[in-house]
Amino acid sequence: MTEQIPAVEFRHVDKHFGKLHVLRDINLSIMPGEVVVVIGPSGSGKSTLCRTVNRLETIDSGEIYIHGELLPEEGKALAAMRSKVGMVFQSFNLFAHKTVLDNVTMGPTQVLGVKKKEAEEQAMALLARVGVADQAKKVPAQLSGGQQQRVAIARSLAMRPEVMLFDEPTSALDPEMINEVLDVIVELAREGMTMMVVTHEMGFARRVADRVLFMADGVILEEATPDEFFSNPKTDRAREFLDSIAGH
Repeated sequence: MTEQIPAVEFRHVDKHFGKLHVLRDINLSIMPGEVVVVIGPSGSGKSTLCRTVNRLETIDSGEIYIHGELLPEEGKALAAMRSKVGMVFQSFNLFAHKTVLDNVTMGPTQVLGVKKKEAEEQAMALLARVGVADQAKKVPAQLSGGQQQRVAIARSLAMRPEVMLFDEPTSALDPEMINEVLDVIVELAREGMTMMVVTHEMGFARRVADRVLFMADGVILEEATPDEFFSNPKTDRAREFLDSIAGH
């Protein structure tokens, strides 16, 4: 049986911000179709880890591979690799002056060379899939935060990514909007999308993760199935973290 190549692989990755050592010798493989959820206290390096996958953050040493190919440092090769990796942030980063439909069709028409009509059909299908097709003609300011984040997800999916990265996708949302975004991500997981999700929503982590990574001080301290991690964390640091959020 041939060995499966990881969708994303970190080898001895280090990253500093000045004197702060934010990623310390990270070694991690995410397999195709796997959903890895990264949790941990603020400042533990979670978002930085996520953002290095498409070089929104550069690394000081080590290597990152996407489907067995070394992540390029710059130029066209990096742009091509980035188009395979979708990213959804805390802030929705939509183009304010463009309609929802235009936001979703821009990438495919400008980067992938998809014809406008085909891009629009695909965009409408994606907007329907995330439950906001009826908002297609509006501009982002006319939408709720939850709707904007779902548009941002549709926009990423329009690029037909092989891997999706979510960096705290619900942290800017009102509580009642959080689930409408998480439900979309759960659906993607069911469909077999490879995903790395940084979140502080523990119920969601339990529901969607194949594997939970617990980070603190730039190190992956634990990795386990959700059941294992939440019922029996191995380190004091993870226990303290879970106790602190249980107290909220």
